[in-house]
Amino acid sequence: MEFSLLFAALMAVGAVYVMLRWEGKRGNAADCTKDLWDIALMSGLAGILVGRLAAMVSSGVNPLSHPLDIIIVRSGVATGWATVAAIGVVAWRGRGEFWVVADGLAAAALAGLAGWHAGCLARESCLGTASELPWAMTQPGSDIGRHPVELYAAILFAVAAIALATWKAYRRPPLGAPAAAALATTGMVRLLTEPLRPSLTGQPVGW
Repeated sequence: MEFSLLFAALMAVGAVYVMLRWEGKRGNAADCTKDLWDIALMSGLAGILVGRLAAMVSSGVNPLSHPLDIIIVRSGVATGWATVAAIGVVAWRGRGEFWVVADGLAAAALAGLAGWHAGCLARESCLGTASELPWAMTQPGSDIGRHPVELYAAILFAVAAIALATWKAYRRPPLGAPAAAALATTGMVRLLTEPLRPSLTGQPVGW
């Protein structure tokens, strides 16, 4: 069992819950917090399942003949398909109120991403490409400083989540704007941090 990966996942789930509760106390979350929490959990689990199945198929593994491999999430999840599946569940659960539900989950989703990236501290996987900046960190047994790229991402997502929640509470933005802002912010954080991650497969994939 990969407990460090589980700890990172729990940090992400906990951050989603805390943000929903924090927004709920300010009359800022759509519907009731419990309903949004249920939708968040369902969409997250559906995304992981679909992303895992897509990763297995793309690597030539048949999920029907190797069903136990589905739960070995550490061996790969296709994040693009996972995202599509998660949004699909939000659309299905929200039915005629998709944008209301999406707006209600927007800040919590950013907080969850912050928690996931901060979980690198438990997984010892925070570091990226080489750096000579004063805050560069080193791996055990190495003298090469590296960008703490996962911590960069965690900080950016946390700041974005708080800013979005505050915007929703005090400005009452148009329907759909918070969800769109969260999606755009996620893309921007990826754009900024992905080049600082070491890669064995070349450049990042656009979508």
